[in-house]
Amino acid sequence: MAAAEPARPRRVRHRPPEDAEEQEQPPARRASAKRKAGVPNAAAAMRSAAGQLAELLGRAPDSVSSLKPTEDGWEAQVEVVELERIPDTTSVMASYKVALDPEGQLVSYERTRRYSRGTIDRPT
Repeated sequence: MAAAEPARPRRVRHRPPEDAEEQEQPPARRASAKRKAGVPNAAAAMRSAAGQLAELLGRAPDSVSSLKPTEDGWEAQVEVVELERIPDTTSVMASYKVALDPEGQLVSYERTRRYSRGTIDRPT
């Protein structure tokens, strides 16, 4: 049987406080660091935005048309059927701007547009 090696002293790495580390990072990295602590990814943010808006409006979202990270969390555009009609292309749709905090909790929402489902946006 081999003799046991003597225990080596452990090296302790000096880590600056998190605040100091955050101050050294550019704003874009600080925002992504905040998001890592909250909502893990874009898919989770999309589900969170759609689900919480549905709970408030009492209508299921049709789609999430955009999602972008912000310094304060996430911002999404959620499309909702406000009035179902026949034929389907005449249904009244609404687009909502939804703001989420870094943990994915809804902070605010605002209806930004109403339109018929069959409407095509034309360049201005």
